[in-house]
Amino acid sequence: MGSDPTFEVKESSDRQSSESLIVGLSHFGMAGLTAADYLVRQVDSEQIGYISPDDFPAITPFEDGEPRHHTRLYHLPEANVTVLVGELFVPVGAAHSFTDAIMDWIEPKAIGEIAVLHGVPYPHGPEEHSVFHVSTPAYQTRRLSKTEVQPLGGGLLDGVVGEIVSRSLDDGAPPAGVYVTPTHPPGPDIDAAILLLDAIQDIYGFTVDEEELKQRSEELKQYYTELAERIKTMNEAEQPLGTREYPEDRMYM
Repeated sequence: MGSDPTFEVKESSDRQSSESLIVGLSHFGMAGLTAADYLVRQVDSEQIGYISPDDFPAITPFEDGEPRHHTRLYHLPEANVTVLVGELFVPVGAAHSFTDAIMDWIEPKAIGEIAVLHGVPYPHGPEEHSVFHVSTPAYQTRRLSKTEVQPLGGGLLDGVVGEIVSRSLDDGAPPAGVYVTPTHPPGPDIDAAILLLDAIQDIYGFTVDEEELKQRSEELKQYYTELAERIKTMNEAEQPLGTREYPEDRMYM
C-alpha cells in the first residue's frame, strides 16, 4: 500500500441511530462477529450503512450468490441498539484510521455508549468458559454494577478494540465496555458466540432465539470429531507397525 488506509461510513438510510452501538469484528475464533451477525439475522433489523475502505485490500462476502458489504451497520428498533458487523479483518496498523471512521460517524449521533463483543484465544480451563468485561468506569456504572459479569484479570487490548477503549478513557469516545470470552481458533467458535449473546441479552434486555446457533454448534463439533477420526485412521494406515512409537509404560494399552 502506497499510503495509509482510510475508511468512510456511508449511510444508506436516514433512520435515527440508537443510543447504544454493539460491535462484533473479525478476530481469532470469530466469536464476536458470529454473535453480532446472528443477532441482526434473528432480530428485526434494517441495514443503515456500511464502512468503505480506500487503499486497503478489501473482501466481498456473498451468500447464495448475493454479495454484501464486508462491514455493515444495522438498526434494531425493537432492541433499540445499532449493531456493527465487521467481516473484514482490520490489522493493528489500520486500526487507528478504521476507528476514526467509526468516531466520525458517531459524533453527530445520539450514541451514548459502545459495547464490543470480543473473543480472545487465551489459555483457560474448562471452568473459565464465561464472559468477562473490560470497561471504562462510566460504562461499568451504567451497565455492569448490578450484574454478575466479572472483570477480566489482566492483559491488553490491541487493534480496533484497544483504540475504542483508549479513546473512551480520554473522552474521545462514548463510554465503552468490552465483553470478552476465551475462544478456540481458527473458529468459528460458536459456543463462545452463544456466551456473548447470552450476556448481551441480559444486559440490554432483548431476546434472541439461539436454537439455530446451538444446532450449528453441534454440527460443527460433529464435523471436527469425524475429521479427527479420519485423520487418525489415515495416519495409522500409512505408518508401518515397526515404526510406531509407544509409551514406556504400557499397562493401560
